[in-house]
Amino acid sequence: MNMAAIGFCCIDVYENIGKKYATGNGVDAIVHLARRGVDTALVSVVGTDEYGTEMLDLCKEYKIDTSHLQVKEGKTSVYRMALKNGVDRVHVENIPGVMADYVPTQSDLEFVKTFEYVHTDLTGRVLHLLPELKDAGCKIIFDFSMNKDEKNMKDILPYVHCAFFSCEQKTPEIKDFLIKAKALGADYVVATFGEEGSMCYDGENFHEHGIYKVPVVNTVGAGDSFIAGFCWGLMCGKDVDGCLEEGARLSSKVVQEFNPY
Repeated sequence: MNMAAIGFCCIDVYENIGKKYATGNGVDAIVHLARRGVDTALVSVVGTDEYGTEMLDLCKEYKIDTSHLQVKEGKTSVYRMALKNGVDRVHVENIPGVMADYVPTQSDLEFVKTFEYVHTDLTGRVLHLLPELKDAGCKIIFDFSMNKDEKNMKDILPYVHCAFFSCEQKTPEIKDFLIKAKALGADYVVATFGEEGSMCYDGENFHEHGIYKVPVVNTVGAGDSFIAGFCWGLMCGKDVDGCLEEGARLSSKVVQEFNPY
């Protein structure tokens, strides 16, 4: 079992409460999987500043392969963050740093092709590589977050094994949306609804799962941990319902702490 996260990584900084941590959608996901013994790698770029060192230290702690994590002269990408209602994270400003000019090398790409699962998202500057990665046999895990732009979906979903969409509410239209997304090429399409649980469409059936009621300290990393749990289920050969359960179980643990993993 293995997964590479390619694309965006950063440091989230909560200036008003003095907290920060190394993160990124793919980073959060592979930390969870690394804890379970999955071979993982981060393929991205960091700067030569202290934040770059923090990302490298995080990867070292969880034995995440950084042989293709570029280190460039300059600043690591930073997201300035805030909290809404004390628990919900808000992105205030992204300072791209070296991420602004990130380009994976051919060596990076060939390395990623050796992984069965590859996680990425809209911010990683690697969308043009999806066809080549799929042709190499990689199962692409794509985090659309809250973006449901039709052009993005048409360009990306033909190359995706499992697509994840974050939704604020479970509306009556969601099933039609998932049917449309599935028709564009993904093997599985999953929507999460916060306290209303999750739903997956596999082309034949809709599968739904609720959440585990726990005290919520912070919602940071809830979506990324859900994706990690779902992918763990896939790796273990679980059916869709089992994958949804794994996602719900892992995300319920994360929201009880102030960190994304």
